[in-house]
Amino acid sequence: MGGALLKGWLARDIGPVTVVEPKPSADLKNLARKKQITLVAAPSQVKAKKIAACLVALKPQILKGEAPVLAGFSKNGALMISIAAGTHTDALYKAWGRDARIIRAMPNTPGAIGQGITGLYAAKNAKPADIKKADALLKALGQTVWVKKEGLIDSVTALSGSGPAYLFLMVEAMTEAGIAEGLAHAEAEQLARATVAGAGALLAADKSPAASLRQAVTSPGGTTEAALKVLMAKDGLTPLMKRAIRAARKRAEELR
Repeated sequence: MGGALLKGWLARDIGPVTVVEPKPSADLKNLARKKQITLVAAPSQVKAKKIAACLVALKPQILKGEAPVLAGFSKNGALMISIAAGTHTDALYKAWGRDARIIRAMPNTPGAIGQGITGLYAAKNAKPADIKKADALLKALGQTVWVKKEGLIDSVTALSGSGPAYLFLMVEAMTEAGIAEGLAHAEAEQLARATVAGAGALLAADKSPAASLRQAVTSPGGTTEAALKVLMAKDGLTPLMKRAIRAARKRAEELR
C-alpha cells in the first residue's frame, strides 16, 4: 500500500516526499536516484524541517514495536495517518502523545492501479484541514469513505480491506466449477477472470443498484435463475459472506 500511495502521489505531483525504508526496493532506489523522492533508512535521518503529514504504512504487528520511534514527527506538528489494521488510536496516542493529530485509514489492494477504496476515521484532535489533507492523500488510491466511529474501521477492514481476496477466491471457485463442467483449466480461468473483472467494470460504470444489475441478467426460468436459486438459498452466499466478514472484523478487533 505504501508503494501504491507513493506511485499515486508522484503521478499527481504531491510532494516533496521522504520515504523511510531500511530495506529499499530497486524501484525506491531508482526514484531516489532520479531525485523524485528522498530516501532514508531510519526516522532519525529525516532532515526535513517541516513535515505536513506522516503516513505510516506498517503492518500492525510491526507498528506496535515501531510506533514510538515516530513520536518526533507528531511532536513537530505532523498529521499522523496510520493504515495498520486493528491498531486502535489508544495505542497510537500512547506512542505519539495525547496531543497527536491522528487519522486511521484502511485502503485495499486495487489502489495499486488507482481503483481502490479507503475507509477513514478522524480521531478527536484532527482538524478540518487534517481531514481534507488525509482525504487528498488517500484519493491517490481511488475513492474514500469516512466513518464517524473508530470501531467501524474494523468493519471497513473486513468488508473492503480484505474484500479483494474474497473476489479472487470467487475466481478460483468459478474456475474449478468450470473445470468440473468439462472446460480446460486455461479456458475456465480466462472465462472466470474476465467475467469477474467485467462485472466489476460494469458496476463502476452503471450506478444502478447491484440488485438491479443482477435482475437484468436473470431471465425467468433460465440458466442464471437456476444458479441463483442455489446461491440465494437460506444457506447460500449471503449468510456465508456475513459469517466470513464477521470473522474478519473480530480478528481486526483482536489485533488491538
